[in-house]
Amino acid sequence: MADLSAVRRELKNRNLSSSIGDPDCTSPQKNEQNLAVPFCGGIRDGLRSGKKITIMGVVNQDPDSFDISLTCGCGDVALDMCVRFEDREILRNACVSDAWGEEERSIPYFPFMAEQSFRIEIHCEHPRFRVLVDGHQLFDFYHRVTPITAIDTIQISGSVTITKLN
Repeated sequence: MADLSAVRRELKNRNLSSSIGDPDCTSPQKNEQNLAVPFCGGIRDGLRSGKKITIMGVVNQDPDSFDISLTCGCGDVALDMCVRFEDREILRNACVSDAWGEEERSIPYFPFMAEQSFRIEIHCEHPRFRVLVDGHQLFDFYHRVTPITAIDTIQISGSVTITKLN
């Protein structure tokens, strides 16, 4: 997870941010290009129970990994989802007050393939995030950051092209 910290520092140093529109996140219009990865954007009014973030994209040709993080600005990490292709695993964790918690890795299946499109839905529920890929539930991750309205940033990096984010 050290590589994700380096990406966060780089994003902060480059002052990359994007205002996120209603209801959740911005997305490129049909005539615009894909979102640049690494991507860092704000979530208007933070997360709350009932809100959903949808990420659509395509895995790169020779993928190594990609990461999706929901954070409190550049501080606490509410959900760090690290997709690792070599081991076919999806690691999840949270970082509160500069301390990483216990990593979770159990998944029923590995849904990502090189050069294939995907649709990730992150449902913010009480008391967890419910994550679905292509309409199938992949895992639940229970909130470790409170209040959840403090979660106001999404960061995406790695071997993916993002085609839509909302």
